[in-house]
Amino acid sequence: MDRILADSCNPRELSTASLAFVGDAVYSLMVREHLCCTCRSGADVLHKRAVEQVRCAAQSEAIRRVLDMLTEEEHAVFNRGRNAHTSHVPKNAAVADYRAATGVETLFGYIYMCGRIERLRELFDAMNDPQQSEE
Repeated sequence: MDRILADSCNPRELSTASLAFVGDAVYSLMVREHLCCTCRSGADVLHKRAVEQVRCAAQSEAIRRVLDMLTEEEHAVFNRGRNAHTSHVPKNAAVADYRAATGVETLFGYIYMCGRIERLRELFDAMNDPQQSEE
């Protein structure tokens, strides 16, 4: 599968905010699907676990596990998102974590819009592998 919709657009021409907008949904969907397949709990527990995994601090920690895996192009996209001007930072988030999370969402939006689903899976799996941080 390349993308859910077949709409034609060049991801390189999309704004950072647009890529992060899509990437937020993609990352959230991947977290939810992963939880549904690995955690046999009710929706309330699944929701709480999903919220824990998609919060800024968790995304910031997770991306550190895979920075060495990113291609030059992916690093550039991540940095573009991380360095993008944001009008506000949620009061419960550290600025560095919020910026890193925006970078993650921008990266996931870009890779998704490029139709590279297998690469998304590879990065997501590594980001959520506790042993990845030990290597």
